Amino acid sequence: MKEFWNERYNTEEYAYGEAPNEYVKQELSKLSPGKILFPAEGEGRNAVYAASRGWNVTAFDPSTEGKKKAELLASKHSVGIDYLISDYENCDFAKQSFDCLVLVYAHMPPALREMTHKKLTTFLKPGGKLILEGFSKKQINHNTGGPRNIDFLFSVDELQSDFSHFYELKFIEKEVFLNEGPFHQGVASVIRITGKK
Repeated sequence: MKEFWNERYNTEEYAYGEAPNEYVKQELSKLSPGKILFPAEGEGRNAVYAASRGWNVTAFDPSTEGKKKAELLASKHSVGIDYLISDYENCDFAKQSFDCLVLVYAHMPPALREMTHKKLTTFLKPGGKLILEGFSKKQINHNTGGPRNIDFLFSVDELQSDFSHFYELKFIEKEVFLNEGPFHQGVASVIRITGKK
């Protein structure tokens, strides 16, 4: 997978645009800045936005090309982000050290999904906020982004199970119009979640 993402990000253009995801932008506006973690952050659009809003940002991704572009974007916006090269299995942070965990189109093989979500939430402080947007299984009917394997796409039931230890969990499954760089364009089926640990 690392090779796939390096190839996708090895262009001057940003694969998913330079602007933050609209849902992330909306939800971060409701929170006071603190420490925030962005797994699978790719080219850094959401991490850079959070840093510009005063957050102390840590991000990781297995793609070295993604990191290069994230750091270029951070420099362009005169902000700093701590961007690590890592996959889900090898990421390691202090337990209960982040105020917010943001997962944006962070899809993975089904065998990894539950285990990874549980692991990532251990890095979140009690009362810390979860923000997630990903493609629902209905996205298989749209050719507007995301994995073409339905098993990699999310269902509300799966995510409800993964984050069952959270409170104030809110789920929205809906169709949205994506305009995020060349690879997220058009009508898409997404699931959005917020919750507190």
